[in-house]
Amino acid sequence: MLSKIYLSLLHYPILGRDGKIISTAVTNLDIHDIARTSRTYKLKRYYLVTNLPAQQDIVKKVLNYWLNGFGKEYNPNRSEALSLVKLVGYFEDVIDDIKNVESKKPIIMFTSAKWRDNTITFEEGRKIILETSRPVLILFGTGWGMPDEILEQCDYALEPVRGRSDFNHLSVRAAVAIILDRLIGENV
Repeated sequence: MLSKIYLSLLHYPILGRDGKIISTAVTNLDIHDIARTSRTYKLKRYYLVTNLPAQQDIVKKVLNYWLNGFGKEYNPNRSEALSLVKLVGYFEDVIDDIKNVESKKPIIMFTSAKWRDNTITFEEGRKIILETSRPVLILFGTGWGMPDEILEQCDYALEPVRGRSDFNHLSVRAAVAIILDRLIGENV
């Protein structure tokens, strides 16, 4: 059902270049642009996941400015989009929040630049979204990808945006827009 689609951007736990678990930095552009894309495709919530207090403070300041400060009056559209953002410390908080709202665990689809055993096409993902009564969480990572402890909790891997390209390093903002359009398109 299109009214139960959630998105999460993980900044922790994430794989670093060396394969170890790290926290990545939140960018102002990711806060704004992913919120705007989420609102355009009528997602229910955009979860921004970071465990670092300093990063959380940055996100809170950005959100406060646009939701309660001068930014709310200056650009109401931006404020409306940013109202979808929920800051949480851990991936488990995302799942718990969705279960509290929907009374069901979400189907979790993660994005990756690699083909995996449980990879589905965007067409198959769209069919699941349109036909299920359960909420759907579309999970995006940062850094060098998500660790196995997160991937093992997911139901499906979505096919890479450019799976056959010799260069597959889109910004997460671009990947979110492309993937949401391929999954939802004009269905909302």
